[in-house]
Amino acid sequence: MDQKSIFYIIFLLITTTVFSQKAYLSKSEADKVITPDVKKEFGLEFPAFRVYNYSDKAGKFYIVLTEKNDGTRDADTLHHKIKAVCLKNNAGKLEKSWEINDFVTLVSNSEYEESIWFWTKYSSFTDIDKDGIVEPVIVYGTNGYNGYDDGRIKILIFYKGEKIAIRHQNGVLDEVRNTEVDSKFYKLPESIQNHVKKTMKTIMEHDKGIFPYGWEKNMKNHKTKFDEN
Repeated sequence: MDQKSIFYIIFLLITTTVFSQKAYLSKSEADKVITPDVKKEFGLEFPAFRVYNYSDKAGKFYIVLTEKNDGTRDADTLHHKIKAVCLKNNAGKLEKSWEINDFVTLVSNSEYEESIWFWTKYSSFTDIDKDGIVEPVIVYGTNGYNGYDDGRIKILIFYKGEKIAIRHQNGVLDEVRNTEVDSKFYKLPESIQNHVKKTMKTIMEHDKGIFPYGWEKNMKNHKTKFDEN
């Protein structure tokens, strides 16, 4: 094997490592970046649950996930609001690229969802389509009176400056469950679409959600809304 081939293999290994890691900062590292002044500047009022960092061809980024603490139940912390911001390090100055805001919603005349939080187990921060740019996929959800069974799931894909969403409502009854897919999802590279569909399968396998019967066929046919009615 010649020297050029060896260097190419080393480059691929390094690139794969950089773009496949789900790296996040320790609390002490995060505190050095997300200072009180930064929190004030970007309206980060809630505790930072996690701060991810990555670098790609577009620069160096921090994704800050924050969740409002609203008491506890069965030793679990409840959150009624969440916020996330993506900050780009531009020559030492942080600039906001995008943000996410959501909160628990009313599910009946007098009952709200119990909690909302980021599902980092299903989120990813990798260069999925291998173009040198990371495509963050952020998943969060809620639970209600029946736990996950009547909560919501939201999957957000950030691609070339656009925020593309898949929204799902769980339900104890079949006719309650429904899924909405932004039409722009079907214009994404096939590798990104497949990555998201695999994530949806994993969520179902872990009993965190039930997508309507035939959801894979519906997505193959580029349906933007489907249910079991």
